Amino acid sequence: MSNIEGIVDSLENKISKVLHRLENLKLSNSRLSDELSAAKQEIQNQNRQNAEWEEKYNTLKMANSMLGSDDNKRETKLKINALIRDIDHCITQLSE
Repeated sequence: MSNIEGIVDSLENKISKVLHRLENLKLSNSRLSDELSAAKQEIQNQNRQNAEWEEKYNTLKMANSMLGSDDNKRETKLKINALIRDIDHCITQLSE
């Protein structure tokens, strides 16, 4: 009978340890999930901020080329020509 009690006690101990470890892993998993969510939010914020800075950069680049900067004159001329073509197309459609 003593042998069976020892085995039962040993199993109870092991089960207790496993359950304790399970709880620790659940807590760890929850913490890691929270950290992942925070990291994803930070990445989204950085991507949005990057897009804003890129838009500001393009606006500055366009303004510089309009002010006479030789760096982007060709690109600006192409955009202006495209806008003029679009306006001409709209005028043509309105006159029909």
